[in-house]
Amino acid sequence: MNSLRLTGLVAATHTPFQPDGSLHLAIVERQAEHLLRNGVRFAFIGGTTGECHSLSLEERRQLARCWIEVARGTPLNVVVHVGANCLADARALASQAGELGAVAIAALAPSYFKPRTVEALTACCADIASAAPATPFYYYDIPSMTGVSLPMPEFLARARERIPTLAGVKFSNADLMAYQLCLHTAGGAFDVPYGTDEWILAALALGARGAVGSTYNFAAPIYHRLIAAFAAGDLTAARREQFRSVQLVQTLARYGYLSASKVVMRLVGVDVGPARLPLVNLTENEVSALRAELETLGFFDWLSQPPSSGASSP
Repeated sequence: MNSLRLTGLVAATHTPFQPDGSLHLAIVERQAEHLLRNGVRFAFIGGTTGECHSLSLEERRQLARCWIEVARGTPLNVVVHVGANCLADARALASQAGELGAVAIAALAPSYFKPRTVEALTACCADIASAAPATPFYYYDIPSMTGVSLPMPEFLARARERIPTLAGVKFSNADLMAYQLCLHTAGGAFDVPYGTDEWILAALALGARGAVGSTYNFAAPIYHRLIAAFAAGDLTAARREQFRSVQLVQTLARYGYLSASKVVMRLVGVDVGPARLPLVNLTENEVSALRAELETLGFFDWLSQPPSSGASSP
């Protein structure tokens, strides 16, 4: 059984693009520096936030090479998302990530022709994981995006016999009952980082030790304070920070979440460029309106507030 644990905040990073939509890998170093400056020690690259299904196979290879080279010699650990509708592509990405020294790989389910049973999903994951036999593997469960909704406790129980490198599940799912069952599967042997930023406090209450999310790119101080307050037993402070997260996510969602989150990255000093079609970017008027809404919320002040007292940062 793999012993890897993704603890604390794991930032699901954006893929940086030039204004014309081509890759802008020179920005990756600034992204990494920004994460480290904000106390984030794990980067989850090429996932949903990274617009994985809008990247070619070669672009995904380039992205992985760049992130792992930039992170080498720093405290930043890189998890590479390798999932694809074509399992041969997923295997190729998994093999590359293993050779490059990624700390782990993760994979979404194929989402056009979908696995309909836990057995089929397990077979897909085993196929991908076999291409990186020394690298911890996470299944990335996000039914809202893939349309694949299968019982994760059953998946873990079955897949542990088929996938020697199985580390756990990146759980981006509203089913907190299933989440708790996953945490207790095989006596708590699996790592189950939580993947919905605006509900992280609920997951912490159930036993989460780590969380993977997009807002950790630009709002990590909010979550560091939340986690520290929870650890100190200060639920009033933890709830305050969680509600700030809810307000932030709700605001971005009104503009189109992923495109708006790329705007926020620019506002905090790391310009990751536009989103790719089929996502639609904000107009300049919308950018101005979003900034005004964030200022009214107090978002930029939230980023500069000191850590919660009484508990250490994750």
